[in-house]
Amino acid sequence: MQPLHILLLILAYFGVLILISYITGKSANNQTFFKANNSSPWYLVAFGMIGASLSGVTFISVPGWVEGDKMSYMQMVLGYVVGYAVIGLVLLPLYYRLNLTSIYTYLEGRFGRHSYKTGASFFLLSRTVGAAFRLFLVANVLQLILFDAYGIPFWVTVTITILLIWLYTFKGGIKTIVWTDTLQTLFMLIAVGVCIVMIKDEMQIDNLFSYVADNSLSKTFFFDDVKAGNYFWKQFFSGAFISIVMTGLDQDMMQKNLTCRNLKDAQKNIFWFTIVLVIVNFFFLALGVLLTDYATANGLDTHKDNLFPTIAMSGDLGIATSLFFLLGLIAAAYSSADSALTSLTTSFSIDILEIDKKENEEEKEKIRKKIHVLFSFILIAAILIFKYFIADESVIAKIFQFAGYTYGPLLGLYAFGLFTKLNIKDKLVPIICLIAPIITYIISFYSKEKIGFDFGFFVLILNGFLTFLGLLAIKTSKNA
Repeated sequence: MQPLHILLLILAYFGVLILISYITGKSANNQTFFKANNSSPWYLVAFGMIGASLSGVTFISVPGWVEGDKMSYMQMVLGYVVGYAVIGLVLLPLYYRLNLTSIYTYLEGRFGRHSYKTGASFFLLSRTVGAAFRLFLVANVLQLILFDAYGIPFWVTVTITILLIWLYTFKGGIKTIVWTDTLQTLFMLIAVGVCIVMIKDEMQIDNLFSYVADNSLSKTFFFDDVKAGNYFWKQFFSGAFISIVMTGLDQDMMQKNLTCRNLKDAQKNIFWFTIVLVIVNFFFLALGVLLTDYATANGLDTHKDNLFPTIAMSGDLGIATSLFFLLGLIAAAYSSADSALTSLTTSFSIDILEIDKKENEEEKEKIRKKIHVLFSFILIAAILIFKYFIADESVIAKIFQFAGYTYGPLLGLYAFGLFTKLNIKDKLVPIICLIAPIITYIISFYSKEKIGFDFGFFVLILNGFLTFLGLLAIKTSKNA
């Protein structure tokens, strides 16, 4: 594809998103921006959440994961099923019963103001960095296939990317996102399907499932080495807890669920979302097997995050593959990034500035719009910082590693609040939540260096456990 064709595709794509934004943003207010007036059909939320969960990172990194770690990622995906069950049966009933806009206000009622602010702050840090990781990957691809041809520097690419997101979310917020995410998920799934069919035909494979099943790269379960990072039970339980914290304790993902009409609809959303997500991840891994074999057979020196983009955009698989890859990449990236920007705006407005306690609706709306702009600039800065410090490693691995340290305190706080009746010294909570990740890092580092035991993504559970112990140490005699 020529750069001009790519540019026209991007402009047409965003034209559609802005049209949806115009339609859904009519008569929008803060209630619309934050909760979509509790009017979202559950099936749209479920379908749209697939794209938001997978993101551009999954679109590129999961196929690239297969070369080095085979299909071990599926161990985590199976763990997700357990985690989503906990979200549907434990967390969603709590959030709907308390009628929350920000899920972190639960912490204020359970423990106190310091716990509330700490939980919200860890989310803001986690989601800002996570969104920057995801957008960096996509901005980098766009830079290589489009903007380099026009001599446009990377910082301009990033700024344009964020500006486009701001443009179609600033008015309707989460109401717009429920609809745009649905469209973007559809594009992403079509793109994966087209790419699988094209490469399958090119390699003259008769039966995709037999080919993948018989392939040495399709090994999924690893029980041999308990010290290894890909040991089954480590990844399975890590997947369960990652899904709990990165969906159930994450304002970004839960904000969509809280736009459903009632709890029953929200639970149906989680149930069907879980089933489809497992299936979709399998096809991403199957695509990774095909791409790895194709690269080997054709002597292509491309690996990890570069594997899918290099092959898809080479033109060897036809222009349809390049077109749908690009469309799927853009869709996957923006379905994750737009909701991140909206949820960051929501959390900072509600949790930090507490604009819901103000009486003047016009003033509240002005503040929310300013925060929306502020986080647009913060994301730009975070992506540019990440650009110059990223290591030679899959971005998806970095996201999960970082999540282990930032979501761990949230896991500990919610576990303590839900499964004990103990009260705590609220003022000491920020200290506990800062110390726990530091101790987690020290334990993880020395266990790998001294005894060869790699915690991998299991650091999330360790971090949450240490936070729980810390909260137990500052309990008071008075029960909640």
